[in-house]
Amino acid sequence: MGGNEIRESFLRFFENKGHKILPSASLIPLSDPSILWTAAGMVPFKPFFTGAARPEYSRVATCQKCIRTPDIESVGRTARHHTFFEMLGNFSFGDYFKESAIPWAWEYVTGQLCLPPDKLWITIYQDDEEAFEIWNRVVGVPAERIVRMGKDTNFWEIGVGPCGPCSEIYVDLGAERGCGSPECAVGCDCDRYIEIWNLVFIQYFRDEEGNYSPLASKGIDTGMGLERVASVLQKVPSNFETDLLREIMDFTAGLFALKYGVEKKVDLALKVIADHCRAITFAVADGALPSNEGRGYVIRRLLRRAVRFGRLLGMQGLFLNQVAGAVIRQMGKAYPELNEQRDHVLRVVRAEEERFGETLAQGTELLNQIIADLKAAGGLVVSGADAFKLYDTYGFPLELTREMAAEQGLAVDSDGFGAAMEGQRQRARSARQETEYISERDTLFRDLRERVGETSFVGYDILEAEACVLGIFRDEEIVESAAAGQEIEFVLDVTPCYAESGGQVSDYARVTAQGLDVEVFEVTKPVENLFVHRGKVLNGVIEEHDHVLVKVDRSRRAAISRNHTATHLLHKALKEVLGNHVNQAGSLVEPERLRFDFTHYTAVLPTELQKIEEIVNQAVLANLNVKVFETSVVEARALGAAALFGEKYGDRVRAVKMGDFSLELCGGTHLRSTAEAGLFKLVGESSVGAGLRRIEAVTGEGALRYIEAREERFTEIARLVKSPPHEAARRVESLIQSIKDLEAENEMLQARLARYQIQDLLDRVKEVKGVKVLAGQAAAPDMDSLRGMVDLLRDRIGAGVIVLGSVTGEKVNLVAAVTKDLLNNGLHAGKLVKEVAAVVGGGGGGRPEMAQAGGKDPSRLNEALETVYKVVDSQIK
Repeated sequence: MGGNEIRESFLRFFENKGHKILPSASLIPLSDPSILWTAAGMVPFKPFFTGAARPEYSRVATCQKCIRTPDIESVGRTARHHTFFEMLGNFSFGDYFKESAIPWAWEYVTGQLCLPPDKLWITIYQDDEEAFEIWNRVVGVPAERIVRMGKDTNFWEIGVGPCGPCSEIYVDLGAERGCGSPECAVGCDCDRYIEIWNLVFIQYFRDEEGNYSPLASKGIDTGMGLERVASVLQKVPSNFETDLLREIMDFTAGLFALKYGVEKKVDLALKVIADHCRAITFAVADGALPSNEGRGYVIRRLLRRAVRFGRLLGMQGLFLNQVAGAVIRQMGKAYPELNEQRDHVLRVVRAEEERFGETLAQGTELLNQIIADLKAAGGLVVSGADAFKLYDTYGFPLELTREMAAEQGLAVDSDGFGAAMEGQRQRARSARQETEYISERDTLFRDLRERVGETSFVGYDILEAEACVLGIFRDEEIVESAAAGQEIEFVLDVTPCYAESGGQVSDYARVTAQGLDVEVFEVTKPVENLFVHRGKVLNGVIEEHDHVLVKVDRSRRAAISRNHTATHLLHKALKEVLGNHVNQAGSLVEPERLRFDFTHYTAVLPTELQKIEEIVNQAVLANLNVKVFETSVVEARALGAAALFGEKYGDRVRAVKMGDFSLELCGGTHLRSTAEAGLFKLVGESSVGAGLRRIEAVTGEGALRYIEAREERFTEIARLVKSPPHEAARRVESLIQSIKDLEAENEMLQARLARYQIQDLLDRVKEVKGVKVLAGQAAAPDMDSLRGMVDLLRDRIGAGVIVLGSVTGEKVNLVAAVTKDLLNNGLHAGKLVKEVAAVVGGGGGGRPEMAQAGGKDPSRLNEALETVYKVVDSQIK
């Protein structure tokens, strides 16, 4: 069976078992900031297992795209390590349990995949008698083929939260694939016994003390690696030989005019390129962009590693965007988003590959300098620290450093490189912190919701509501009451307050009753449908079960809604002006301003910004009706709705439509008409990463204040240039031209002065052992000017040694030069300037032919320059 057939058969099998088939979630787990990537099929359903949210479907099956990067260096060197892979899984949220999950798994692997039962082995958690009984008595697996394993391998848990035992299905690929050890069995690290499916039985809850209690609602979470099961069915020795990766490797080999399977070095490179390019392509399509931090750094590292392996095979030109195109052609049918984002993906990959080419050029220059300095000092080995710097900062693989060093007769300290690499790994490991599956705070509010019920949000329609206090918290502990002066969190059965989400900040409000006044300055939703209000008791005492009146700050809400509606208008305008590749990559909607991050490859031109602003304001003036309605995901897509930066599983979504101009899926608060925004004004455009831009803007009163502030600054400028406001621009232009004229005149005079200085300095040339030596003080304002004078003198003097010094404030600058023809005489500019600088209380050094230094004692500059002749005399062989 091909990879596509396996994927389809799995989903259809579980669809026939009553499961809802859902598309893969994004690789970017936007609702869970604790993790960089979706690394398993269960990640999108984490809120359902923790109880933070309630699922729309109790049975679900998916093929989830995943990225894992803890062992990047192992990719291509083992049969099954990948950064990108697909995870087939079936899930139950309080529906079926082991009694169905186990027989179905057996039915699928033996009936659909046609794997021989006598080649299958089962592992269970050592104390899971229930699983043993089902495998043995119900399914019929012989007891001797059911292996009991310990907690380290067959019990799934991540800190506090739901957990449970696991059961795995292994395939015996035969003794010829094994290690040959008599003890070789299920669990051995060799390739004989391959685990293809892991069934996790979520039946316990682990608390902060490590105690386990049974869950009232049990769950099933299974995971089958598509590439791994494909390798078994296609009878190939590694995942890379399957049709899922082999086609990409063959395409890449064709670009290089090479063949897979001939040379190990070539095979390794093709595997790495294919694997990494799959990860890059899918990640960029889902909104990730190369950068120097977070998931962006992962993408940049994978891309550069793939390019480096291409360089080792002799590819000097751009190639990775072509490989990405091959990935899209192969995977686009199963993942339509790849075709939709094709142009964007290829453009990002090409731009990053070009940028890396520039970085490699810088690294080559540095390595050449390291080699030159090493040879001048008589060294024979490039240090491990230098080799690692080239690798870590400039992307140089150790093999490339070795090759370039060998060309110059030098070796590389591989052990030192390895030590530096291991040091970085250790720092990375110590920087990682274990992430709990569910936090103590989430547990607190989840339990409260189970006890007292949910919060009904009415804030889309009204800004005042009567409510009952369901619970009060202080320092994350439940209290019965709170008095004036205390900061608290509390939950109501009804609220008109919007909770922070989707980039929109929360409402402010006042909660009052007879003798009670509470100021609310934050509202959050730690678990689904439970609104937690944070505030301070200003007067009176608030108690559980109190009946209160909640009033949202109307002016703040109105300002936030203006900016949120304007954000939708801006998104549409950006697409119209810049192109459909523009996608939202983040936003912040506050009362004072809005901030919108989006995908784009260059700075937005001033003319484009002007057009964007004009389009938004035209939509504002058009007084478009803002209509909010619920619809199905299918219907929303048919209408052309743009999804917000985030995802939601479920058939019903909230859509916001602004006339015929904009339609987006959104859960935020909005105006009734675009005209209520008043005025839209762009105030900034900047880069926030490779291929990622940011626009900031203001609306309504914020726009008015911005314009007033600019008018005040303009009036002040007019006053300073002594001109009426309407003539200020012309006056400033005139002043700028005058400054340019004066600067040009100054440069001309400085050049004339320099020529006089050059001639004066040439008159001071002396000979030391037949070598021309010039040492003198020059009137140079900075080090660059001093180097320029040395260059001029070197051209005029022919063969010789030059040392110039200058004084800037309390600082001494020194530059030394030795013409190349004298280097074999033992003369070295770096060593020379170091000795001279010591006289003025400084230090420095550099290359044999050119070096610079600094000092702290200008009074001794003449004395220092006099030592030049003695040092030259001592250096000459």
